[in-house]
Amino acid sequence: MEGLEEKLKGLSLARRSLPEEPTYLLDVALQPAGLLAVSCSNFTIHLHNKDTLSLVGQYQGHSGPLCGVVFSHTSPDSLYSGSADGTVRGWDVRRPGSEAVQVFKSGPSHNYCSFDLNCSDTLLCAGTEQVNDEDSFLVFWDVRKPGGKLLGVYSESHSDDITQVCFHPREKDRLASGSTDGLVNVFDLSRGGEDEALLATCNSDSSAGSVCWSGAEFTQLLCLSHDEGLHLWDLGQLDTDEPLTIFSTSDARGLPLLADGGGVDYLVGCRWLQEAQRLLVVGGKNSGDLHLMECDHAGLRLLRTLEGGHSSTVRCFLWDAAGEALFTGGEDAQLLLWKPGGEELTLGKRTSKKSESALRLKSRPHKKHGYQREKKGA
Repeated sequence: MEGLEEKLKGLSLARRSLPEEPTYLLDVALQPAGLLAVSCSNFTIHLHNKDTLSLVGQYQGHSGPLCGVVFSHTSPDSLYSGSADGTVRGWDVRRPGSEAVQVFKSGPSHNYCSFDLNCSDTLLCAGTEQVNDEDSFLVFWDVRKPGGKLLGVYSESHSDDITQVCFHPREKDRLASGSTDGLVNVFDLSRGGEDEALLATCNSDSSAGSVCWSGAEFTQLLCLSHDEGLHLWDLGQLDTDEPLTIFSTSDARGLPLLADGGGVDYLVGCRWLQEAQRLLVVGGKNSGDLHLMECDHAGLRLLRTLEGGHSSTVRCFLWDAAGEALFTGGEDAQLLLWKPGGEELTLGKRTSKKSESALRLKSRPHKKHGYQREKKGA
């Protein structure tokens, strides 16, 4: 249990990628062979060497804000990106700068704000923004079919922007989705129709921002809300009378984490670290400092604070278990590598190239529907 804490306590800044132009770094994905893919607010995707952070290529093709990047699990040269331009695109990282090798589309009114690829690399799912002020859709494609065959949509489970779709790390047909309607749904896609596939709905009582699977057998779900709430649920209790909620707070900013009683200004995201069997939550200060925390039934506990890196809000992070390294990116346009005993090799202090025309993410007032769908068979 102390292994992770010792690794995190030893982290220091090892590399800094200095940007050529101001752009937000929104999401980061790791290819085991040594590449990092970073989605940017100027609609481009950057490829970096994971050890040196040097830029080795980029892709242009999207015409709207990106909602993430994901590497294939079995074909590491395949990279996928989703966008509000209504496409999910597949790229060959062996050919930086080339056109997309696959383009997935659905309805002309569908703008995607989330997407994911299942663990068997057979199925893509994207979540749309709200359409016609009342509908939002989960869209599915068969990745193996030429051109990406559209399999169908789910249309009844969410009523606002679907901000997160997240496949189970081990079960190819298990999917979680979160929305600004406050609901987090869990599906078993092998059951077919939407009503049959819906296993459970958890209510965050707020606008769900991100969701991740956690726990030794990945039976838990952690939801972070747009107003910095945090909710940890145990889906292993679905068929029991025990409560699903392990821990919940409506606003993590109010939790005293530091010796001086201070806390975080915002939550960046969360990752289950399988090797360490710990749930890592990263929060930040508006100054750019980062707090690495663990979450369990007792709540949030501070493991380590990282200072002197970023100069403004951090948008994404990734823990590389094999390299025992942490990657972070944010609104100062900088990609940072933190390693145990690392010594920064780039010259100069941290600087910000934050865009004057800062990315404005669409947000809507939370709609409280006054209901909560019960799990099947309840």
